[in-house]
Amino acid sequence: MALKCVPIFFCSQKPQSLLEIPALGYSRGRIVLDLRPIRLEFCALGASAQSAICLVEDEKPGAKTSPTGKIDKDGNTISRGFHKDLNLLPKPLSKTDLSPFPDDGSNVRVAFQGISGAYGEDAALKAYPNCETVPCDQFEAAFNAVELWLVDKAVLPIENSVGGSLHRNYDLLLRHRLHIVREVLLVVNHCLLALPGVEKQEVKRVLSHPQALAQCEMALTKMGIVRVSADDSAGAAKIVASSGRRDMGAIASARAAALYGLDILAEKVQDEDDNVTRYLVLTREPIIPGTDRLYKTSIVFTLEEGPGMLFKALAVFSLRGINLSKIESRPQKGRPLRVIDDSNKGSAKYFDYLFYIDFEASMAEQRAQNALEHLQEYARFLRVLGCYPMDEVL
Repeated sequence: MALKCVPIFFCSQKPQSLLEIPALGYSRGRIVLDLRPIRLEFCALGASAQSAICLVEDEKPGAKTSPTGKIDKDGNTISRGFHKDLNLLPKPLSKTDLSPFPDDGSNVRVAFQGISGAYGEDAALKAYPNCETVPCDQFEAAFNAVELWLVDKAVLPIENSVGGSLHRNYDLLLRHRLHIVREVLLVVNHCLLALPGVEKQEVKRVLSHPQALAQCEMALTKMGIVRVSADDSAGAAKIVASSGRRDMGAIASARAAALYGLDILAEKVQDEDDNVTRYLVLTREPIIPGTDRLYKTSIVFTLEEGPGMLFKALAVFSLRGINLSKIESRPQKGRPLRVIDDSNKGSAKYFDYLFYIDFEASMAEQRAQNALEHLQEYARFLRVLGCYPMDEVL
């Protein structure tokens, strides 16, 4: 039996069902819950579609039925009796039945930026231990791979506890129509790698991704090492392994050292011991939000012109006891400036911003729906990027 979900328009009226809200889009004056891509196949019910739902047509007025019977043409009840083997009856669906993939990621292809040994691959394997990882040269290539059905999911970093936000990926979230279905908090252990037999004092230059180099700036300065940018940390390790140069090292993971046959000269060379990168898992289809655990919802919006509009927008969450865990602003590229006319002094120009917010509530909760409905009063554009379970640092 296949269940087909149709678009549901979330306006000022109270929604009938809290579970019919996996994804939201936005058009002027309303929030649109777009469930069109979802197709749920229930293949293990133990009963056919005809026996799962019995519709009685042309039922005679006054005809009687019993819990274990059906009506014949003459209005008489035909007894069916109880099923002898209760174990063969259809079982209630659980959330695992709604998931297209096993929890361990079997048969799942996950795209990440970089080559084998990159931190993005570590994040993918943490989320789906048995998945097939697919390297991509750029972040946008990972988005495109999901949209073209070349992979099932993509993992991309969005912020780091030391280096801050990755603005490029915020822009890509808005440019592409993928859904956030999970977050992964990965503890980063930056290692200084070099060819086998090389001593630390021999290394004069080190290669890595700019973010990794920035997170190790003080340690590398203290060692007197020149920093050289590379496309990704694992790629830097591969370059060092193939170069044969004893004066060259790389900042990368311990797994990259094992993959490319390098020695670890030092571990945790980052400036801060507690170094955590937050990754997002993106898919073509949203997940069904629940209330069985802590959920997070990510949105992006722009605001109408006026004093205190940002304060009013953020207050819709505070009024309902919803915690904001992240707020990021990015200039609108298509409309970078907003012009305000003044009859006496001409025109004033201001940057026009997009606001990205993460709040700790599930879209299955009425308070989250009410908050977004309230936010519409101040927003010119609103889109929900995803509602997903919160991760923990292990």
